[in-house]
Amino acid sequence: MVTDVVCGMHIDETKATEKSEYNGKTYCFCSSSCKSAFEKEPKKYAERKESGSEHQHHH
Repeated sequence: MVTDVVCGMHIDETKATEKSEYNGKTYCFCSSSCKSAFEKEPKKYAERKESGSEHQHHH
């Protein structure tokens, strides 16, 4: 399981259909809207993952 860095949802990386690469890392997303948000401001979300300050919402 991996965490969508935009919304904080836990997803199975082997089943994730939305993915993006940034700074040599692959990020998985629960939806195309989360992927789009990440791609607009990747540094913001990549830093959030490293600091652990995620919020949670459910789809």
